Amino acid sequence: MTTTTTNPASPANPAARRTRPPGVLGTGLSAIGFELRAYFRMPDAVFFTFLFPVLILGIFSSAFSSMGDIGALPDGTGGISMAAYYLPGLVAAALLLSGVQNLASDVTREKYEGWLRRLGGTPFTPVAYFIGKAGLVVVTSLLQIALLLGVARFAFGVELPATAEAWGRFAWLFVLGIATMSLLGIALAAVPRSSRSAIAVVLPPVLILQFISGVYLQFSMLPEWLQNIASIFPLKWLAQGMRSVFLPEHFAAAEPSGGWDLGLVALNLGIWLVIGLVLSLLTFRWQRRT
Repeated sequence: MTTTTTNPASPANPAARRTRPPGVLGTGLSAIGFELRAYFRMPDAVFFTFLFPVLILGIFSSAFSSMGDIGALPDGTGGISMAAYYLPGLVAAALLLSGVQNLASDVTREKYEGWLRRLGGTPFTPVAYFIGKAGLVVVTSLLQIALLLGVARFAFGVELPATAEAWGRFAWLFVLGIATMSLLGIALAAVPRSSRSAIAVVLPPVLILQFISGVYLQFSMLPEWLQNIASIFPLKWLAQGMRSVFLPEHFAAAEPSGGWDLGLVALNLGIWLVIGLVLSLLTFRWQRRT
């Protein structure tokens, strides 16, 4: 009589399947839930990266409401409110805050408080770690932009795009923009020398870029040399792309080249995406620098 034995490690064994550790993808997806719970338990982070653009939209719209519509054509049509004008720049700034500011500060804090060193001693891989961070940035960015668009539409009467082509353009700008800003945030996390200095290192360039990239000030109003400096960095191009989504077509004449230049927008964001990826791979370590 032949006796059949079952290998405990065989895939046919249910017990083995139950005890098998999750893969990188499963671990990363679990990390997304952990990151989201930790994020929403920090009210200061929620305020500065989640509610800040909404508050700026409200302040600017109310402060400049007496100016009336801007950008009207010679026949008096085509003008938009100040809320509508500031909306695309603030959408771009929301991606900057979520990707660069939030990730750079978060990764720096976890590095210098020893969290990354502890993770480096476990089977938890850098890939799973960054899946969690990427999920956090994508989810919070989508919620942030949805709130910003909702406030603009229902509180300030801003007309949102009505065509599939415009929303398709918004989709690829969002994906390319959030990927670029996230990688740059991870790369920037290598600069601060301590968790306490993270905000001092990250916040100034983030604020300066918003002022010179057409978020708070009309880009064409800046001197040419400052426009040239801003054109080096990705926020200027992301804001320009978002203006092509949310502003009427005739506003393209106010751009430096007289058009939206979406090809250049994609090219410059793509270049910064590669730069951020290379710098992230070169600088990220589980342990802090000594």
